[in-house]
Amino acid sequence: MDVLEPDICVIGAGAGGLSVAAAAAAFGVPVVLIEQGKMGGDCLNTGCVPSKALLAAARQAAQARRAREFGVRVEGVAVDFDEVRAHVRRAIAAIAPNDSAERFTGLGVTVIAGRARFIDRARVAVGDDLAIEARRFVIASGSSPAIPPIPGLAETPFLTNETIFDLAALPDHLLIIGAGPVGLEMAQAFRRLGSAVSVIEAATPLAKDDPECAAVVLDQLAREGVDIRAGATIARVLGEAGKVRLVLATPQGEEAIEGTHVLVAAGRTPNLAGLDLSAASIKHTARGIIVDRRLRTSNRKVYAVGDVTGGPQFTHAASYHASLVVRNILFRLPTRLNHDTIPWVTYTDPELAHVGLTEAEARRRGYAVAILRWPYHDNDRAHTERQTLGHIKVVTSRRGRILGATIVGAEAGELIATWALALQEGLGLRALARLVVPYPTRAEIGKRAAIDHFAPRLTGPMVRRIIAWLRRLG
Repeated sequence: MDVLEPDICVIGAGAGGLSVAAAAAAFGVPVVLIEQGKMGGDCLNTGCVPSKALLAAARQAAQARRAREFGVRVEGVAVDFDEVRAHVRRAIAAIAPNDSAERFTGLGVTVIAGRARFIDRARVAVGDDLAIEARRFVIASGSSPAIPPIPGLAETPFLTNETIFDLAALPDHLLIIGAGPVGLEMAQAFRRLGSAVSVIEAATPLAKDDPECAAVVLDQLAREGVDIRAGATIARVLGEAGKVRLVLATPQGEEAIEGTHVLVAAGRTPNLAGLDLSAASIKHTARGIIVDRRLRTSNRKVYAVGDVTGGPQFTHAASYHASLVVRNILFRLPTRLNHDTIPWVTYTDPELAHVGLTEAEARRRGYAVAILRWPYHDNDRAHTERQTLGHIKVVTSRRGRILGATIVGAEAGELIATWALALQEGLGLRALARLVVPYPTRAEIGKRAAIDHFAPRLTGPMVRRIIAWLRRLG
């Protein structure tokens, strides 16, 4: 075997792996990056980028249908699915050079195409003729769609996020298994593009989000014609290409629902197969690789970041993990993983964004909580754009410490950044109430919620007496 001896060997060229490799190379540290698939990983090729491009196309169709509300007449809105697919491909192509092997080679990274496997605690092999013996390893192998063990599913043609963007034609009736963020984003997108859509969820739709705010999204999807069946168990799947039947088990007996395509959006599973983690004494479970608060595995030479750890499955979470690992490996700086400050967004319309603790989580942790709300309906910018659906919900301690925030409404994903910063830096409501925001913007919604915390004290009898006394002074 040929042997390479870099300081760092990164396994996986998704968001986390690319971030580690780029940072190490920027400091002149020898680094090897191994990827068996496409550079950019799931996010670029089959996840965030194509899904948001599809959602953008669907939003344009929805806005065209609403144009009359603004005095603009758009006659005969038609969807050209070939052009929609071309738009998705252009979005991927525009971003791909940033994640390409050529760019990273130019940065000084040794990029190797192939499958990595550990052969002992300090070496990784790629194929039969190359070994990498590094001072530190970072596993960033990501995750893949989880396929539930539903009878008949394996024998029936189905789609996942890895294949749905390859569809040549718009589905007549799309059946979606799973009402999490991916399932509901795709449900709204395909409904707006012209498909009939039914979503089957065995538990609660958007279960990890605040139920009060999630209900706003679910109500909007129902108004748009998305059929969401919560608490429904799929007994079996039958069908062939172009004709699929889901048989649901209900208290009243079995019920069948038919469609032309089925999309499995039932979560994700970490990519562990083929890594031979036992050879490197790396402990793991079905949920992922076990890491400590420094993202170090049971093998002190090996770190793991992103989806493969079983933590939050977001691109920005993987990048956050990467930043901690770089600080630890290169600078020996103490790091402490804190997932409570990582925001997430479901990119439906309205968007649903969250950071910190939900009300239920805060109460479970023993906090005496106070709840602040402010509606989009009381925001001037929202009225000018006829986007008054939604509100902000802030969970605080009685003394005004911010514990979490959820925003449901237009541009919620942009607005949540302020609250993520406040949580990360330990800012209280007073800082948010003092913040000067431009008018008219939706950012005023958060500021008004923060001010609302202080309003009772500012207008109470004691303040009135102080003002009266000061008036006497002239």
